[in-house]
Amino acid sequence: MTVPSPTGASRATPPPPTTEDASTGELISRLTEQISTLVRDEARLAQAEVTQKAKRLGIGAGLFGGAGLVAFFGLAVLISAIVLALAEFLPAWLAALIVAVVLFAVAGVLALLGKKDVQQGSPPVPTQAIASTKADIATVKKAASR
Repeated sequence: MTVPSPTGASRATPPPPTTEDASTGELISRLTEQISTLVRDEARLAQAEVTQKAKRLGIGAGLFGGAGLVAFFGLAVLISAIVLALAEFLPAWLAALIVAVVLFAVAGVLALLGKKDVQQGSPPVPTQAIASTKADIATVKKAASR
């Protein structure tokens, strides 16, 4: 690599010294830079993992809310079916009862899906980032013990 000088001529910059030729100060400087980069990368990984789990928890909570709303409508239709059955003993109540059963089935499916998403998203701890950090620490300890 060449660096232009103020006089217009260029001069070659020497390549960085190899690990064997580097001074203790240079090695510590590199180590500090690498640790800083590693910590930043691990923090980004942890943030991404927590964000993903929080999204799952949000979706699960939304599905539980949807299940509650559909169950409420199912209850309203069931009450309507009872009212229709008592008011007149005609097949209209049977239709309302069938609708109520279908709504309760939908509520059950939504509740199961919500439960699954909440279980996948909890606890909101960055387990992959923690495992990766532990592996990095073990590698550094192993290299330092040589």
